[in-house]
Amino acid sequence: MKMGRLIILTLFLLAKFSAIQARAGNEVRDATLKPSSPFSLALETLQRQIGYTFQSIDLLRRAMTHSSFSEENNKALSILGASAIETSVSLRYLKKDIDASAKDLNNRILEISQVESSCAVDAIRLGLQKVIRVAPKTNASAPAVVCGAFRAIFGAVAMDTGKSDDAGKVFWSVHGGGEVGGAAALCESVF
Repeated sequence: MKMGRLIILTLFLLAKFSAIQARAGNEVRDATLKPSSPFSLALETLQRQIGYTFQSIDLLRRAMTHSSFSEENNKALSILGASAIETSVSLRYLKKDIDASAKDLNNRILEISQVESSCAVDAIRLGLQKVIRVAPKTNASAPAVVCGAFRAIFGAVAMDTGKSDDAGKVFWSVHGGGEVGGAAALCESVF
């Protein structure tokens, strides 16, 4: 009889110890999933602002890294993003007016993608000048810098999903109803 109680007590203690270890393992795992640096927190906030969660956060990290900061930077993603934006603008414009002239279509693309106006305005509204990593002597608020980061976001989305259409959808949700500089004030900046 005593042997049976000893076995039951031993099994109970093993089960209790296993539960404690599992709980501790979950707490460690949860702690490692939470962003710890200000940059990581800014990337989390940026994902909420644009309404897209990256499967590979490293793509967004690269999109927010200027060439002055690292050789692993946003230049290529910016080119891809600009292409995705131009394609999306073209599709949207031609769906509204299939008889539009090439000149009108080109003007609409230029209007939405101009660095000094629309692109930089959208980037500043997202607060990208506070997120993008640049070298100390580089002005993070310069239109070319924030516009490159803005375009790189959509290149990163296209890479993350494998579809430029998804990048276009995220662009329109950020940019707003198709107007120049139309990015909505998405939320107060916490950077």
